[in-house]
This record gives sequence, structure tokens and C-alpha cells, in this order.
Amino acid sequence: MAPGCARDPTSRRCEEQRTPMSPKEPPDDRRPPRGDRAAMQMTGRGYTKEICACARAQRAPEMAAAEAGEVSAAPASPPRSSLGRPEPRLRDTPEDIYFEATANAIALHPSRALLAAGDLDGDVYLYSYSCTEGENRQLWSSGHHLKSCRDVAFSQDGHKLFTVSKDKSIHILTVEEGRLETRFPKAHGSALNCVLPIDNHIFATGDDGGELKVWDLRKGDAILEACQHEEYISAMAVDGNGKILLTASGDGTLGVFNVKRRRFDLLSEPQNGDLTSVVLLKRGKKVACGSSEGTIYLFNWDGFGATSDRFALRAESIDCMVPITDSIVCVGSLDGVIRAVNVLPNRVLGCVGQHLGEPIEQLAVAPDGRLLASCAHDQKVKFWDVSALGGLVVDDYRKKKKKGGPLRALSSKAAGSGEDFFADLRDEAEPKAEVGSDSDSSD
Repeated sequence: MAPGCARDPTSRRCEEQRTPMSPKEPPDDRRPPRGDRAAMQMTGRGYTKEICACARAQRAPEMAAAEAGEVSAAPASPPRSSLGRPEPRLRDTPEDIYFEATANAIALHPSRALLAAGDLDGDVYLYSYSCTEGENRQLWSSGHHLKSCRDVAFSQDGHKLFTVSKDKSIHILTVEEGRLETRFPKAHGSALNCVLPIDNHIFATGDDGGELKVWDLRKGDAILEACQHEEYISAMAVDGNGKILLTASGDGTLGVFNVKRRRFDLLSEPQNGDLTSVVLLKRGKKVACGSSEGTIYLFNWDGFGATSDRFALRAESIDCMVPITDSIVCVGSLDGVIRAVNVLPNRVLGCVGQHLGEPIEQLAVAPDGRLLASCAHDQKVKFWDVSALGGLVVDDYRKKKKKGGPLRALSSKAAGSGEDFFADLRDEAEPKAEVGSDSDSSD
């Protein structure tokens, strides 16, 4: 090859050497047809002219439209800020938050877009969350607990964060700075399991031994101590007046305590399985408890001794439950599915979200009722849009559905089909339960 070819492969000398008229040309019987030989000999300026002619022919309609005054719309470009950078994308829900250890407990601030989480290592985190992509921020973290953090809760005014741990301690942190404000090192004789603020000064705690304590921050000590349960206290709820405190226990009973009079009132009959959650519904007239057997038990407010109704979900268990509206709750299960359930009439409305087979530890709902947060064993906190649940209307008439069918997807991120998403309700064969359900449906 000539020296010019080595320096510049696209030089004219290289083009001359590549022409089919070179001396090493194959015999005529192996040459391509005459028309193809002519096309192969088109080089340099002639080939460029042909390309330009083709390009002008393709642009002829556009040029004619431009001469007639018709301007075609340019392809839409992503919105940009004043600095020329692309604007952040808005999402339906905030992005997932990842943790180094499994998050056991979460809570959402009563008035701000803040999320508190406690993990298996005893660390407590505070995050700000946003539906703008990339705007989730960790504000602070605290590592004062020596063992796993079991529960977290914001005070009603949102200025303090209560945390309880397996190390039997209670910590009260400031929300703004994460500073440890108050500490009860040996608050209970057993590992603490749950905490519930009743007002800005009074809060309640329950432990693995079934003991309940109600604390007054103004006195710095417990004002009520009771050990009526034989197993751990899993969850607590209080009425709107802060007078009656309800406890769900692993012994299958619902406990009733009078906070104002500082006394124990009664225990319900034991139910099948552990009671894992308790919430108030129907303007405070009904109490719903979830169980480890996958059944929801309903109590009348004035009849805590025995259940008024019950119905079973096609779920392995009900590990946590939060109210979304006055009749709809979201429940988390061992199979990783978050189900929306209507109470009276009893219906499973569909699937809100899932953690891909990982057991769900806790649920929390935003104060406006539009976002639901969940934590599971996959070391993530996920957010779900539950704003559509408030507009659902459930009829008393129940259509027959094929057993084992998929759950209805109630959010854009929910999976509406698959083997892990079961049918809504198992048929109850107890006539008393059906009668109770019909008579209470007017509440």
C-alpha cells in the first residue's frame, strides 16, 4: 500500500487503489453485471451528488409545507430549569428508602413529610420524603439503643419521637435535631414491644411479658402498671378522648384499661391465634383486631367481652393493620401482600402493594390519608398511593367470585395477578357471624 494510504485511509490515492479497474481485477466471467460495475465505480463527487439529490427529494414535502406557512411541531423536549438542567421528575409516590438492616418499625409525622424508622441493630433514622425524584433525604440518625428498636411513634404535636427497644429502654428524641431528651433505661422487666402516645404528656408502653405501663412525662414516672395478659402486648389503640386504652396480646385477648381512672377494666374471651393489631372504626363504634391466623375479629365498643363478627382472609396471617378511612383498613401479611379490606360489609377490595414475598413488619399512613408506607424484611421502606380508597363504594350485595382468583390491583405499583395473590375472602360457615354482619352493616 502507498505511504499516503497508511497516513490517511480516506485519501484519494486509497480510493484509486480500491477502484475495480486495478490490474488485479478478476476475470470477466467473474465480474458483476455492467450496471453493478457502474454503480461500484461511482466515487468521490458523483456519489456525493447522488446522496444530496436523494436527501433533497426526501425533504421536498417539508420544504413545500414551510413555503405554504405550515410549521411542523418539534419533538417535545424535557422541561429544563433556568440553569439549563432537566427538571426533576414528579412521581405518584416517593422513592423507596433502603436500610443496611431490617426496619422493624416506621412512623409518619402528623403534619410534615417526615418518616421515622427503627431497625434491627437499634438505630433510629429520620427521613424527609417527597414525590419529586431524588429528593428523599436522611436528616439524622441515632444509635443510643443497645439492641433492636421495636417501635417508634411521634408525639401528637410532632415535636418528639418515642422509641422502645429490646434492651428494655424508652428514649424520647427531639424531632428537629435527633437529640436524646429523656431516657428510661430499665422501663420494664421484659423487652419492650410497642409504644403509643396518648397526649403530649402521657404515653403507654407494652412489653413481651404482657405488662402495660402508662407514663406521665410531667412526673417522670409511670402512673398505671398492669400485667393482665399472659403473653406479649403486640399493639395498642386509644379512643378520641384519651380515656379508654385497648391492648392486643399474643394470648388472643383484647385488654381494656381506663387511663383517666388509672385502672384495668376487663379482658375479652381468647380468640384463635395471637392478636397482632387493633384499630378503631365506624366513628369509634367498632374495634377490629387482626390475628396470626389471618382472621379479623370485630368488637362492639360497649361489648368487649365477646366478638360481634369475624371473617377470615385468604392470607397466612395479619401482622399489622392501619385504618385508611372509617370503614377501610390496610393489612400486611407474611406473604408480603398489603390488602385493602372493607369492614361491614366485609370485603377484600384488592391489593395495594407488595414486598415480593417478604414478611411485612409495619404499616403507617400519612396524615392526609393519601400515602401508605410499609417496611418488610427486604430492608426497604416503600410508599403506596391509597388516595383512591376513599372514593370506593362497597355494596351490601356480594357477587360470587371464583376461588383462588387474583386480587384486584388498587395502585399503579400493585401486582394484580400471580400465585402469591390470593382470592379475597374465605366463605364463613358460621350462621351467627353472617347474622351479625347483616345487623351491623348499617353502622
